[in-house]
Amino acid sequence: MIFSALSPLLRNAGLASLTRDTLLRMDPETAHGATITALRLGLAPAQEHADPPELATSLCGLDLANPLGMAAGFDKNAEVPRPLALLGFGMVEIGTVTPRPQAGNDKPRLFRIPGAEGVVNRMGFNNEGHEAVFQRLKGLRVPAALGVNIGANKDSADFVADYVLGITRFADLADYLTVNISSPNTPGLRNLQGDEALRRLLGEVLSARAKAKTRVPVLLKIAPDLDEAGMDAIARVILDTDLDGLIVSNTTLSRDAVAGMENADEAGGLSGKPLFDLSTQRLAQMRQRVGALPIVGVGGIHSPQTALAKFEAGANAIQLYSALVFGGLDLLDRIKRGLLAGVRSAGKTSISELVGTKTSDWSQGRP
Repeated sequence: MIFSALSPLLRNAGLASLTRDTLLRMDPETAHGATITALRLGLAPAQEHADPPELATSLCGLDLANPLGMAAGFDKNAEVPRPLALLGFGMVEIGTVTPRPQAGNDKPRLFRIPGAEGVVNRMGFNNEGHEAVFQRLKGLRVPAALGVNIGANKDSADFVADYVLGITRFADLADYLTVNISSPNTPGLRNLQGDEALRRLLGEVLSARAKAKTRVPVLLKIAPDLDEAGMDAIARVILDTDLDGLIVSNTTLSRDAVAGMENADEAGGLSGKPLFDLSTQRLAQMRQRVGALPIVGVGGIHSPQTALAKFEAGANAIQLYSALVFGGLDLLDRIKRGLLAGVRSAGKTSISELVGTKTSDWSQGRP
């Protein structure tokens, strides 16, 4: 999906026909596949300079050179985690990966909303399964924090058992694991966010983690469509466990921000710019509920200003994906420069000092 941003580089490589405009007219999933191929072939430039010390931070005990990550969903099969790290991401999350290979939903299943810089997807956890991903990651050196996002097969008789398999398989390979129960595209999956179901899930997942040779941090990725009672229930459950952190949030089923626009009526989860306000409010509201528990902020980041707002709302680190479709790869560098400027203008020495400075405002909506 970010292949359009690579067009100048590809022109330099003699692929002049693949201009940005042409790629944005391509089917989104085709363009996404081409992006993965381009990265795998080394056609994207590596970051030239070290990140400034002001952007260094820690997350769940992991040292990050910078707090910007590639969100799950981009590199589903762990094909390009190293090239993504070399681009300058401080963390790279691959997946979602299910125990068995899964084709996902019927195509077309990925749609742009150009007028709002939004994306709708109903991919359905399409991936090559644990074994293929494990073999790619085994022995691979990734110069960033490597996360593996785990999920359940659509036809599984026991979703929880699938998550336990994911923990067991990747605990010794990943720097952190994400339990993704917030995708809207696997029927019944979001039911695991309910009180009793979540207690069972986390109980078994964290028990499996305890048996592994490595105590890998485990994060829980939740939906932005939770109401107050739903957030209260999640907070109650996770504070009774030794869960290491939250990722807030996945895509939304709401179409309020894009009503009437092209592709807005397609089924699936909405991401990109239209998700920013909702996901950032939920981030702040969960920050108020979970105290100092680490939180990764995801959803709608499309500029240095919106990236900074995630930290002010309560995020310890952030992840990008959909905005790169429209903003290009240089968005990563622009956000880093903007965060650095924000830290310095606030008279601080670290991005971590800005975390939660506007949580109260954001919990009520946009400040």
